[in-house]
Amino acid sequence: MTTKLRLENMNDYNIVRPRLIGYRRVSTAGQVDGYGLPAQMTDLKSYVRGKHYRLKAVETDAGLSGTLPADERPALLSALKEIECGKADGILLPGDLDRIARELIVQEAIMSRVWKCGGIVVTTTRGEIEADDPDDPMRTALRQFMGVVAQLDRAMVAKRMRNGRKAKAATGGYAGYGSPAFGVKSVNASLVPDEAEKATTARMQELRAQGQSYREIAAVLNAEGLRSKRGGTWHSQTVSRVLGRVSA
Repeated sequence: MTTKLRLENMNDYNIVRPRLIGYRRVSTAGQVDGYGLPAQMTDLKSYVRGKHYRLKAVETDAGLSGTLPADERPALLSALKEIECGKADGILLPGDLDRIARELIVQEAIMSRVWKCGGIVVTTTRGEIEADDPDDPMRTALRQFMGVVAQLDRAMVAKRMRNGRKAKAATGGYAGYGSPAFGVKSVNASLVPDEAEKATTARMQELRAQGQSYREIAAVLNAEGLRSKRGGTWHSQTVSRVLGRVSA
């Protein structure tokens, strides 16, 4: 899901301040990791308050991995195009650079794209990230070293999680990543059908057979009080994912 919030005050054009596009991202639409979309928005707004920056807009990629390149993240791509066409002066990231990309190579490619057109990259924890300077190679090396360490740390965490799932599977428990797929639930470490979710899936299939779009189906499910896996509202993307899994 991609959303865009306009925050610019149209009466502020006479104020000369760098116009930044805030960029929020979570890997899953229902991610709860202590730093979800609301917390990220709070940090973006708090950071520019009292500073010489202006938060022009906020772009949001919800449910998209930070390992994806910019061209596969609509909100990030929109932010970059705003900078490239001169409608914004840079990008503001909540937290650190891992918000823009989880992998160093992707991170570097995106920042280079911003710097190439004269834009700036700012994070709420480190401030403005200085652009590469051929006369100061140490600057680039230190930034990339920090990125390598962060990437290694994430890889080690992922490895521990995989090992934990393998150990759980060895004892006969459910070893899937995150919540079970829509339509099933974990009971005593075993997957069993979830009758309520199966009924919701059947309703989706019925509406789809009537020719309704994913967006229209989501609206009907929400109006009928049918909830998603985590009890939230439905969106076209989540409907598409559930139906795609059923038909696969």
